[in-house]
Amino acid sequence: MATQQSPATSTPGDSRAGATDRWSLVFAAGLISFVAMLDMNVVNLALTDIANAFDVSPTTAQWAVLGYQLPLVALLLPAGRWLDQVGLRAALLLSVACFALCSALAAAAPWASWLIAARLAQGAFGAVLFVLMPVLAATAVRPELRGRAMSVPATLGPLGAVLGPVIGGLLLDHVGWRAIFLVKLPICLAAWLIARRDAPRGGGRLRLPDRGSLGDAALIGSAIAAVLLGLTLAPDAPLWLLLALPSVPLVLFWLRRPGGRPVATVLRASGTAAVNGSVLALAAGFAANHFLLAQYLRREDGESATATALTMLAFPLGMVVAGRFGGRLADRWGARPTAITGAAVTALGMLLLIPVDTDWSSPDIAWRLAVAGVGMGLNGGPVQALVMTSAPPDQLATAGSAVQLSRSLGFALGPALGTAATLYGTTEIAGVRAGLTLATTAAALAVALLTLHHRTTKGRKPTDRTESTTSTDSTDSTTETDRTIGSPA
Repeated sequence: MATQQSPATSTPGDSRAGATDRWSLVFAAGLISFVAMLDMNVVNLALTDIANAFDVSPTTAQWAVLGYQLPLVALLLPAGRWLDQVGLRAALLLSVACFALCSALAAAAPWASWLIAARLAQGAFGAVLFVLMPVLAATAVRPELRGRAMSVPATLGPLGAVLGPVIGGLLLDHVGWRAIFLVKLPICLAAWLIARRDAPRGGGRLRLPDRGSLGDAALIGSAIAAVLLGLTLAPDAPLWLLLALPSVPLVLFWLRRPGGRPVATVLRASGTAAVNGSVLALAAGFAANHFLLAQYLRREDGESATATALTMLAFPLGMVVAGRFGGRLADRWGARPTAITGAAVTALGMLLLIPVDTDWSSPDIAWRLAVAGVGMGLNGGPVQALVMTSAPPDQLATAGSAVQLSRSLGFALGPALGTAATLYGTTEIAGVRAGLTLATTAAALAVALLTLHHRTTKGRKPTDRTESTTSTDSTDSTTETDRTIGSPA
């Protein structure tokens, strides 16, 4: 596959020395990131309404969420492999359009099976969008501006995840459950129009994924489903954790297949295995922290839904503010030290939340959440820039799919891990503290893994491209791939 043309690449004749940065495409990547992550959480609050509307059990209604999440996570790596073989523009336009169409079909669903089928299809196209985000942002600007560019989708994505329950609650109270699917359509339309106008023409044509990719998806999906099912059922009986054991041989078997070998090759060539591990750890810690605090605030004698939402908004506000500076710091100071600083600040904010008690007011929790949010804002863009800059030029989509899988898997595992940790508390508040301690430990692990990446790449040659984007100041070090989307169409 190394000889195939990446969607982010073009022929040398397409690049021009006077290349301009296409920030509109960076903004489109941010919109896609926001709407894709929004869709992971916005439906959660509507499950009771969906069950009542279709007269189905809560378990069946739960597939309105699982139907999106499972194919999204399972198809991320196969989608990266497919995108390394087709044209970026065509794949982008098709995926955004079909993602929006599936939202409309879900909103119009006359029965539950229709809704679940629409969500399954939407999850598949969502996987393609998740992989396209970092590729689009990384190749839309010059290499020395990648930290800034990558901060846009890296900030707007988690923002969509955090705002999902807030937006969902407002729509459910004032419009109805079908509106939670329709609210994404204007965002999709804006992203599609920007891509149609500014994405460069050319590149490979679209083609159907090969059978090997479908086999890869089945293996990855089965492994992830086993882990999630084991963690979900573990609070009732810890023996359910044994369900996660089959995931290990499934992943090992996949790594020996043609679809898994390119991913392993990219991780070895770029030296970013530790970076992807840090992304997973930080996302899991963030998701566990957010889930446990929201549940704690909404306890029987706790805050109202509105007060809880306002308190939890401190996190995304801190993240958005810091995200604007994270990319600039990465471009000037270096992606790795900025990412480490962000992860450390996130861990600090989570550490300050561990002593949570019933006498804490909403502001007491909010300012600590804001500290953690600042750290996430500083970390998101630089860590993605570090991965995309280190990846081989012809395998950017594969590298992007790996980091997106790490982040998505962390978001999926976090709440389940946090819930399992609460079992070690003798009281409700002690259980919450145990879960928050686990979340903080995961954030601290992210710091350690980023430091490990630095140590494992210190002896690598400069051509390995593992250092920060600040090392590419001269035009001679800029590859044709780096300038593809930045050049005029």
